Amino acid sequence: MDVVALIGIGLLTGVTTVLFGFGGGFVAVPVVVWADAALGADAMRVATATSALVMVVNAGFATAVTPRRVLVALRGSGGLLALLAAGAAMGASAGRLAPATLVRWAFVGYVALTIVDLLLRPGFLRPRTREEARAAAPRQLPALLGAPIGAIAAFLGVGGSVMTVPAARRAGHTMHVATALANPLTLAIALPATVVSLLGAALPTSGGTHVHLVGLVDVGAAAALLVGGLPVIAVLRRRPPRIPDRIYARAYVGLLALVALAMLVSGDQG
Repeated sequence: MDVVALIGIGLLTGVTTVLFGFGGGFVAVPVVVWADAALGADAMRVATATSALVMVVNAGFATAVTPRRVLVALRGSGGLLALLAAGAAMGASAGRLAPATLVRWAFVGYVALTIVDLLLRPGFLRPRTREEARAAAPRQLPALLGAPIGAIAAFLGVGGSVMTVPAARRAGHTMHVATALANPLTLAIALPATVVSLLGAALPTSGGTHVHLVGLVDVGAAAALLVGGLPVIAVLRRRPPRIPDRIYARAYVGLLALVALAMLVSGDQG
C-alpha cells in the first residue's frame, strides 16, 4: 500500500514541479517521513536525502523540456548556479550531522515564515500593472544569494524554489516564468546534495522494516515517486494549464500552507 500511495504522491510531485517549480522537495519530504516512520527520528534525515534525488530527476527533466525562450532569462547566471551548488554541498553535509528534530522544526518554521512574508510583503501576490511592467524589465537574481539559498534548501531537503520563485517574481517575472526558472536552479542545488547523501554512511535498519537505503537515500520510495511524477511532467510541459497570475500566486501560498500542515501531521504520527 505504501508503494501505491507513493506513486500517487509522485503524480502530485509532477504537478508541483511544473506548476510551482518545487521539483518534488516540499511534497516528498513529509511523505517519505510518513512512509519511513519505522526509522523513528532518522526518518527526517532519510526524507531530505531521498527528496534531493527525486528533485535531481524531476527538475532535470522539467528543465530539459522547458522552452529555451524561458531559460534565456538565466543567461549570465553562472556565478549564481555555482554558489547554489557550493551552498547545497555545505547544507547537505550539515543536515547529515544535525539532530533530525532540529531539521524537522526548521522545515516547518521556514515554510511558516515564508508564508507570512509572501502575505505581508508587497511584490508577490499583487501582479504588476501594465505601466509598471513597461517601466521595469525583469532583473536577474543576485549571484550572492546563491550560497545561502543552496545551504538552507539542501539542509531542509527542498529545492530552493520557496526562495527562488518569490525572488524571481519580485525581480519582475510572471509566476509562469518564475516557476519554470526554479527548476534549473533546483537542479543546481539538488545534484550536490544528492551526491553527499549517496556517499553518506547508511543508517542501521531493523530486519522488520521495508526500507532499503543507499547511503541515506530510500531508493524504493524515490523510484515510486518518480514513476508517478515523470509522466505528469511530460504532459504538463507539453500542454501547460492557463492560470491567471493572481490566482497562480495565491495557489503557491496555499500549497506551502498544506505542506507545513502535512509535516506537522507526519511528525505527530512518527
